Amino acid sequence: MNKKSNDNETQILVDTIVEGMQENKAENIVILDLRKIKNSICDFFIICSGESSTQVDGISKSIKRYTREEIIEKPWRVEGEKNSEWILLDYCNVVVHVFHKEKRKFYDLEDLWGDAKRTDISNLN
Repeated sequence: MNKKSNDNETQILVDTIVEGMQENKAENIVILDLRKIKNSICDFFIICSGESSTQVDGISKSIKRYTREEIIEKPWRVEGEKNSEWILLDYCNVVVHVFHKEKRKFYDLEDLWGDAKRTDISNLN
């Protein structure tokens, strides 16, 4: 598979994940493009937050359902569903972080990966 085709597939995955987040009213959605950062573990981080552990769990389920139904894609690995404070969905070249609002402030991944190109997605209100 050539690089251009892979980039298109990755962008479709990113867009679909964001739609799945928005479907369940995720807040403060941020896309970090890590492709130009040396030794990064993936191409993109997509980060969002919810107001409660119930919403965090719901956002995670929405993303999984939406990517499965729209583009027949499932995460390779899922972590953190037990306590729903920080759920990580690993789609290999795209890693999704669904945070409880307070945990997101504490870990501050956006600052940690501050060299990445950042795209803020407007909340739908």
